[in-house]
Amino acid sequence: MSGKKETESAEEKSERKPEETDPRLIPEFNLITLGHVDHGKTSLTQALSGKWADTHSEEMKRGITLRLGYADITIYRCEKDDYYSSTKRCPKCMEECEPVRTFSIVDAPGHETLMATVLAGTAIADGALLLIAANEGIQAQTREHLMVLNISGIKNIIIVQNKIDLVTEEQALKNYKEIKELIKGTVAESAPIIPVSAQQKLNIDALLKAINRIPKRASAEGVPRFFSVRSFDINKPGTEIEKLNGGILGGSIVSGVFSVGDSIEIKPGVKRNNKWETLKTKITGLQKAGKNLEKAGPGGLVGMLTSLDPSLAKSDSLAGSAVSAAGAGGVEVRSELNLKINFFNAAEKKVSIGEPFVIVCGVARSVGAVSSVGKTVSIKLKLPVCASAGDRVALSRQIQNRWKLAGHGIVV
Repeated sequence: MSGKKETESAEEKSERKPEETDPRLIPEFNLITLGHVDHGKTSLTQALSGKWADTHSEEMKRGITLRLGYADITIYRCEKDDYYSSTKRCPKCMEECEPVRTFSIVDAPGHETLMATVLAGTAIADGALLLIAANEGIQAQTREHLMVLNISGIKNIIIVQNKIDLVTEEQALKNYKEIKELIKGTVAESAPIIPVSAQQKLNIDALLKAINRIPKRASAEGVPRFFSVRSFDINKPGTEIEKLNGGILGGSIVSGVFSVGDSIEIKPGVKRNNKWETLKTKITGLQKAGKNLEKAGPGGLVGMLTSLDPSLAKSDSLAGSAVSAAGAGGVEVRSELNLKINFFNAAEKKVSIGEPFVIVCGVARSVGAVSSVGKTVSIKLKLPVCASAGDRVALSRQIQNRWKLAGHGIVV
């Protein structure tokens, strides 16, 4: 999802050619890792991909994931041993392996204060890995992330029983039974439970074999639409104007196909003179798994290079945006949401005028206050979001002075 080198000129960018690439090396779907803080999500991403997803300076300092991390992983299979790995050579017999397929993994934070980031990640996910550390068992965020899966509608779920090397066989079996009880009656009830050690890279082959069963993302039909979860400026300070790269968006295409040269619209856009304006620009490049493409459709994470002023994309300033083909329509910007709300806890159904909520709609996050209550609840937002009738919105409210995931609403 990164751009070309910083010294590349505008002329060189226009002459950049798409690469002939084995389709098995292009990501087909997105997986998100969920689970309590320190249960090994980022370590598992590293075990699968060889990439440490916590690359933000504050993440390195604090030792936790703050933003959505990502990596692309190719599954290889050794025909001789029927062994699955993420390396070109079989770890068992060292024979050359054939690539089977590639997927993108989204590493979500486990800390409760970062739940909005988790919810945004599920909007671009086709499947999920729910991690539970065998030595610590089921924790608060384990339960909350399971609720997230129930809200999101993600059906392709794998339970990863991590840190299996730190417990006895008896403890592992006890933890397994607790997990089975936890997922009973939920969207994850029939999900496989796979014991692994991410640190020791034990049983990773069995996990990759299970991931390989996840179906490919649906065909690229409908109006082209892209959700941005990251945005950035890759230019170094002092770069000459003619050598500047445009702003880059990182995220996932959820419908349709985008091509290099397409004119696009980015909504809600930017605020000028107290009014939100749609950003209009052109696609100058598309990348999946570091490969330059002429066009891209749903499945896997995408880097969308644009001719946008790079300062507008700096430091995730366009994260949460919806991108569509220019003039295609279908993306509605709303400053107020009218919702039919379902709360998890019946005792917390009462809503008061002026009560604050944190909402997540698609990949967009905002804070709002209740403006009216009736058969539906209206929430006036501080920052507008892109939403259509029927969209599902996750709601967090303050409970005992802490923001907690409380339920979900349907936009009407």
